[in-house]
Parts: sequence; structure tokens; C-alpha cells
Amino acid sequence: MVDLSRRNALQGLAMLPLAASIGTAARSASAQDLQAPASRTLVAFFSRTGNTRVIAGQIRRAHSADIFEIVPATPYPEDYQETVSQAQRERDSGFEPPLRETVRAIAAYSIVFLGFPIWGTTAPSVIRTFLSSHDLAGKTLVLFITHGGYGLGSSLSVVRSHAPQARLIEGFALEADQERRTLEQVTGWLGGLPF
Repeated sequence: MVDLSRRNALQGLAMLPLAASIGTAARSASAQDLQAPASRTLVAFFSRTGNTRVIAGQIRRAHSADIFEIVPATPYPEDYQETVSQAQRERDSGFEPPLRETVRAIAAYSIVFLGFPIWGTTAPSVIRTFLSSHDLAGKTLVLFITHGGYGLGSSLSVVRSHAPQARLIEGFALEADQERRTLEQVTGWLGGLPF
């Protein structure tokens, strides 16, 4: 019986690369599907930690919407502090990082839910890129925003300036500072260790 369990475990481990490739294929296929949208509503979002992604999924289900994850061509660093530093440099310089993909059939949507976290008191640079790369004139643009406790900052003015002909609905904001809070608590704990 132990051998059978070991064999099952080894087979399961052997299947992981296949499962990962299936997941990647499914994500690619959904991005391709956006060329011929099934819905008149799009949920576009950028998420670093997953908080905004969860909200995006809930909106997609509630509105039977298409979904598009905004991903920079060059990923942000895994390290939180490195990402904060890069985001500040991008914000201060006005840099708009290239995106991995764009929504080719953006004209087919009448409502676009746009979600993002607040970075450095404003919208992340990839959101400016998304707005600059897509014509949202005449569309209803509904925002959903996560933040670490400092509110929306200048994000609304950024969206208004990059999508001036869209009908902006402020939508939903949620404080979701788990990553920052976790890092602070772990740093405090590590600093208190006796070695």
C-alpha cells in the first residue's frame, strides 16, 4: 500500500508541468477570445498581490463579462520594496511601461470595469499605459480600486486625464493593505529575535 501511495504521489508530481501548461493555454485562449468578445462588458484589471484580481473575478461573474489582466511586458520585481522603488521612479518620470498584450476589440465594449491598486498615492504606471493604449471615448468606465489605507490619491485625475471622453463612474474602493502590514509585522518580529 505504501508503494501505491508513493506511485500516486510521483504520478501527481509528474502531472504538474502538464497542468501548468494547460493553465497557460487557457489564459492565452481567453486573451485571444477578446478579439471577438462574447459580452459588451469588459473587466480589465492590474493586480500585484491578488486583492484586485479577486474583485475582478467577482465582477466578471456578476455581469457575465469578458476579463483582461493588464500585465506589463517586463514583470515588476517579486520583492515588495524593489517594486515600490520602481513604481516611484515610473510615477516621477511619467514612464508608461509597455504591456504584454492589449485588448484588440476594445471598440466592441460599451462598459469597461477598470481595477487597480493604488501605488505611491496614484494609479500604477501600467494603468496609464492601458488607458493610453485603448480608445475609451464614449464608453462607461467603472473603477474598482484597492489601497493600503491612504485612499485614492490622485488616481481619479490620472484616469480622467488619460480617458477624457469616457463616462467615469468612481465605483468601488477597498482598503487591502495585507502585504504592507505583513511585511511590517514580520520585520518587527525578526528585529526582536535574540540572535
